[in-house]
Amino acid sequence: MSYSLNRALGGRKFGMTIAYEPLSLKNRADPYPGFSTLRDSAPIHWAGDAEMFCLSRYDDVLQVLQDPQVFSSQAMNDILTNFEVDTFQPRYLLSILRFLLKVRISPFKIQRSGTLISLDPPLHGALRGVVNRGFSPRRIEAWEKRAQEITQEKLQKLDRTPVFDVVQDLAIPLPVTLIAEILGVEPERHRDFKHWTDTFISITSGNARKNPLQDGTLDIFQNLIGYFQAAVRERRRDPRDDLISVLVDPSRAGALSELEVVNFVVLLMVAGSETTTNLIGNAVATLMKRPALLEHVAADLSLIPNLIEETLRFESPVQVVFRNTTRDTELRGTRIAKGSVLALLLGSANRDERRFERADIFDIDRDTRGHLGFGFGTHFCLGSSLARLEARVALTALLPRLTKMQAADPGEEWIESFLIRGRRRLPLKRR
Repeated sequence: MSYSLNRALGGRKFGMTIAYEPLSLKNRADPYPGFSTLRDSAPIHWAGDAEMFCLSRYDDVLQVLQDPQVFSSQAMNDILTNFEVDTFQPRYLLSILRFLLKVRISPFKIQRSGTLISLDPPLHGALRGVVNRGFSPRRIEAWEKRAQEITQEKLQKLDRTPVFDVVQDLAIPLPVTLIAEILGVEPERHRDFKHWTDTFISITSGNARKNPLQDGTLDIFQNLIGYFQAAVRERRRDPRDDLISVLVDPSRAGALSELEVVNFVVLLMVAGSETTTNLIGNAVATLMKRPALLEHVAADLSLIPNLIEETLRFESPVQVVFRNTTRDTELRGTRIAKGSVLALLLGSANRDERRFERADIFDIDRDTRGHLGFGFGTHFCLGSSLARLEARVALTALLPRLTKMQAADPGEEWIESFLIRGRRRLPLKRR
């Protein structure tokens, strides 16, 4: 876990070491002091236990994101599916074989398949061109009305009960309901939808990585894959006005295969719902700690877009992404061999004082252009417009009510994930 600065800073000798582990959950409550130390003392940090370089400064992270030829996104798939399990143990091997037989997808295809976040050009561009059909301005405009309806429905609880949990009662059900409806998932399966998302996050970036086959995990994923396999086949026979029908439309070039649809749906479930959930939750939590700012924004709701962008910078819902090098290269005087893995610390880059003045101050009047809250370049978040829309709708309806509320629980319970930053709960009560 410790790394000598002699190696990190091009051979200069320092009598200290830096301890930072990018896949650890230990410092998730407040990672920012550690990020600051990395930026100042070891901007290219070798995390020995994880066997990867950690990049913490804005310019370095941006350089890597802008160069997919040298820095491949395949690392996203490699890291998030590198489970700590001995597949040669008979009980695990049998479970895996049963899973593969039931979903009827060959392990070779699963290994070779990729999602938008793990593919490189030109495959990434081709796939993104297909899925972009489902995110046209016309469709996004239509979703805004539905987002408003869901928000108003969920806020009814705020008027009826003494405690309102912003995360559980609004920030989770809003994007989960909307994305499920966009995909054409029946209302009675929305609870399953959230359960699938939580399971995926836990086994890819949380504590369940250490034992991903416990608690019936494969059964959960069998249900997920089986549901959407059936949905793909049904939409091919009888198309509907939903996103899956758009993706498999045989009359259009590039219609997605069954496995490609399943991969994209999993990505949309996680990135689409979790990003919005944590954007809303982080924005409200930040304002509740700044009563004067809350009063200011609640009195002028035109400031909400500024609030959203500063939240994306200050408390980035996605804290890290990964890349691996396609050839030998060099960053900030450090030689990096072909095949090396890089952890791009978005949460640190967005707090880099070299890019954003007084970066540790939450300031909705600052110029946030260039923040990396939604990534950058080829892999800029496909659903960014939808996430911003949902957050704007939710905060516009919610903030005027919050001026007369206070935290019902001073503690904070964070999502167990090195990838995602957000709160599990945010209960508020009337003053």
